[in-house]
Amino acid sequence: MKIEEIKTIVKMMSENDLTEFKIEAEEYNLCIRRGGDKTQVVAAPAQVIQSAPVAAPIAAPAPAAAPAPAAEEAPVAENTIDSPIVGTFYRSPSPDTDSFVQVGDTVEADTVVCIVEAMKVMNEIKAEKSGTIKKILVENATPVEFGQPLFVID
Repeated sequence: MKIEEIKTIVKMMSENDLTEFKIEAEEYNLCIRRGGDKTQVVAAPAQVIQSAPVAAPIAAPAPAAAPAPAAEEAPVAENTIDSPIVGTFYRSPSPDTDSFVQVGDTVEADTVVCIVEAMKVMNEIKAEKSGTIKKILVENATPVEFGQPLFVID
């Protein structure tokens, strides 16, 4: 489907006050939803994966986000212990035991600081740096991403 065809569909949706348009063909699936001032275009190939230019939806510009306060700056990468894998963060080996580390604890490079569960495997995460735990950035039993800072260390 060509971009001009998609623009025509979006224009017709607006003129006729339609909120959703969906078409399925052998080569692609196209679903366009609009609500309020926004128009969302979602196009997905059915089975063949091809790269194609994506048309920007015709919509009012979004208001600029307010900058975060200076006190909430992201920690510097060299001063954090980051998650080496995607999974669920746990501060202790089991719910009824103490946390591996607390704020103010001194750790060595081989100190276990938490567990990240991935695919039912409990992976012990070591500090890999020496220092003092200044802040714990993640709540217990919450999902974490690869490279996400877990602790601030000094």
